[in-house]
Amino acid sequence: MAEKVTKEMNILEIAQKYPESIEVFHKYGLGCLGCAAARFENLEAGAKVHGYDPDAMVADINALIASAE
Repeated sequence: MAEKVTKEMNILEIAQKYPESIEVFHKYGLGCLGCAAARFENLEAGAKVHGYDPDAMVADINALIASAE
């Protein structure tokens, strides 16, 4: 499975392109979508600021996208 989402992608871009990813942001307790930083911050930076592993988040998001296909 090729990754659709990477940690370098903008948080808002991910949510807009893959709405199912919102479930993962909520799972990790990130209210990123309502945050002004979501417009310019990438997933890696957002995850690290909140103390989460960006690679784990990317894996969870990509797994969810794959299961929805």
